[in-house]
Amino acid sequence: MNKLALALITAVSVLCLTTLAFAGSLAPGATVTCTDAKSIKLESAGSNATDRANVNFAVWKSSNLTTIPISVGPSDMNGLVNNGAGNKKDSHFKCKDTTQCIPGAVDGGATHVRPMWSQGRKSVTLTGQSNFSRGDSIGDISGEVRITNIGTVKANVTCG
Repeated sequence: MNKLALALITAVSVLCLTTLAFAGSLAPGATVTCTDAKSIKLESAGSNATDRANVNFAVWKSSNLTTIPISVGPSDMNGLVNNGAGNKKDSHFKCKDTTQCIPGAVDGGATHVRPMWSQGRKSVTLTGQSNFSRGDSIGDISGEVRITNIGTVKANVTCG
């Protein structure tokens, strides 16, 4: 009898711990729930001909009954063609240091603007934060949080 009770208590404890910390693959259209997580990690786990490796999530939070979209795109680059970032622009005025401009001349000089681009990320981690004056922040992941894969690429979700 004692062995049976011990085995039952152990099984229930393992079940409770596994529901608190979910880590696994999330197929397109599937939903997972995290409850009172300290952090939630969302990451891309595959690719698709149309979406490449970009995964799209809908995150619903019970703390304020809002749904937010999150996209993770490791294969995307957010920038201009040829890493331009406006660093060189031909104008039809040739200006001198004295601010005299010659109409019709082409000025192809650099504008000295640093390249502003960023590579997409493979994962994003939402970390729970406390002491919000309002519960409308993405950092408020207390309570139940439902994550749905609304894209065509597999994803990994880790509730910590």
